[in-house]
Amino acid sequence: MKSAPQDRLVTALLIIAALGLITGSVLWLSGRVDTANIVWALGVCPVLAVLVIDILRSLLKGEVGLDIVAALSMSAALLFGETLAAAVVALMYAGGTVLEHFAQGRARREMSALLSRVPRTAARYRDGSLEDVPLDVIAPGDMLLIRQGDVAPVDGTITSDSAMLDLSALTGESMPVRVTSGQEVMSGATNAGDAFDLQVTRAAAQSTFAGIVRLVEAAQASKAPMSRLADRWSLMFLVVTVTLAMAAWWFTGDPIRAVAVLVIATPCPLILAVPVALVAGLSRAAHFGVLIKGAGPLEALARITTLILDKTGTLTDGRPQIVSVTAQGALTQDEVLYFAAALDQASQHPIAQAIVAAAKAGGANLPVPQSIVETPGEGVAGTVDGRRVVVGGADFVAAKVGSAGTDAAMAGSVIVALGVDGKPGGYLVMADALRPGTAQLLAGLRGLGVGRILLATGDRRAVADAVTQGLQLDAVHADLTPDRKVALVVAEHQTGRVMMVGDGVNDAPALAAADIGVAMGARGAAASAEAADVVLLVDNLDRLLPGIEIAQKARQIAVQSVAVGIGLSVAGMVVAALGYLTPVQGAVAQELIDVAVILNALRALRISPSVWTAPATT
Repeated sequence: MKSAPQDRLVTALLIIAALGLITGSVLWLSGRVDTANIVWALGVCPVLAVLVIDILRSLLKGEVGLDIVAALSMSAALLFGETLAAAVVALMYAGGTVLEHFAQGRARREMSALLSRVPRTAARYRDGSLEDVPLDVIAPGDMLLIRQGDVAPVDGTITSDSAMLDLSALTGESMPVRVTSGQEVMSGATNAGDAFDLQVTRAAAQSTFAGIVRLVEAAQASKAPMSRLADRWSLMFLVVTVTLAMAAWWFTGDPIRAVAVLVIATPCPLILAVPVALVAGLSRAAHFGVLIKGAGPLEALARITTLILDKTGTLTDGRPQIVSVTAQGALTQDEVLYFAAALDQASQHPIAQAIVAAAKAGGANLPVPQSIVETPGEGVAGTVDGRRVVVGGADFVAAKVGSAGTDAAMAGSVIVALGVDGKPGGYLVMADALRPGTAQLLAGLRGLGVGRILLATGDRRAVADAVTQGLQLDAVHADLTPDRKVALVVAEHQTGRVMMVGDGVNDAPALAAADIGVAMGARGAAASAEAADVVLLVDNLDRLLPGIEIAQKARQIAVQSVAVGIGLSVAGMVVAALGYLTPVQGAVAQELIDVAVILNALRALRISPSVWTAPATT
């Protein structure tokens, strides 16, 4: 971003140029032509001096820009006595610089809003009381009080019964979301309800919001390939401008035509349109929970043709869920879930915890189990409501109740059997199911131009085929090691630009190898988030849709701005070379083109994705 001293300098130059032009015009109208010419020249000189200094600094860095055209036009106008034209160019250039500052600041506003939300302190429980402490002293395990209206300063876990969170600044969800005890909270979420307690899981420097701040700062400093291409176009445009100006002078003998050509050559379409449109795209994507690590990745995201998806935690939720419940004997399905969940409260196994969570989500009031005996990796036995209960693997339960195990298993599923009072009670089928709406998501991606979609998983072929049954995938690759995932990405490069989506440490090499790596940031491993070009702040693949659409539209706007701006500039230069525009008229036309191009680029701030709607909240 531009610094405050720079903002004051460009504002001062605009005021000087405006006063010089206005005062000189008043003197000219009063018949004091010579004095008017002197005043116009005095108003130009400060603008020209600062411009020449900026050009020299750029040249020392090996950068050649179109500001040289503005310097040439003012210098040529002064040299040939066209002081009014020089004054108009100086005013237009100073005004364009101020407009540039405004446009870039406006494009970054949503990202800056993220940065401004970073809290400085937090209320920590200590020895039965609360103390306000700086964020850098907060450590994992600390207990914080998040008051109503406060922003969660670090990542943590809810220890209160529930909390109402406003995630709009992180994910774009317009309605507050209710989370319950034990659920994770991302730093940066605002407490929209009653105060709640938060147990810290990550220090501030490692929390989600700190990572977002780092990504935003890197994104603001980045330069897209299109911007670097625009730099090369700038050099060609400079050559065309000077050549046309010299040709107009050579063939007509009139230097004023050369001046007119120079003053209408506008640098803004190339200098401003691309960065303004792309930074605006970054801002809009962040609003929908899609953090893109710079303008370069945003431009690449807009041109993706092949998508490779990881399975566990990406295409699927990554956590076991109950697929079906079967009751045996005198028990009902609800009783099977009730007894299994009650006993599984004593186990920390992920499958046991998933069963407990499912029962509680259904409103079950689970009693505390008694006489617990857990056999690691096999199951748990104990007493629930005075009845002898055993839950675990089918063979484990069959051995306890003296019956045969079930054969209800399917590819990719796990059977959890239940025995009650020495008899088979039923079983639950657990599986890592597809995320809801996956088929619609894939159809939406194809509608955005992703012509080839593949699955890449380290899981067994039978599991991969079972999970993806019914999905319109172009290929399914199973039993892949991390190096074979990388090889797949490299092979797919032969047919188009590749995006890889994953969430685990084993996905990091493939994410780095792809044109665009996308990490599931909400629960994803830190290694995959670091290797990725895009991080989805919400643990949901549907955010790919607005991310890609925003990138495509931002790039389209940038290209439109450049093409229209350069086209109008070249047309104006030809008209000026033919003698149909005076230098003053050319300067006014130049500024009209500049304003039109910048306003067009700012349209990227109003991009509204058509392929995505906010998810339902609870």
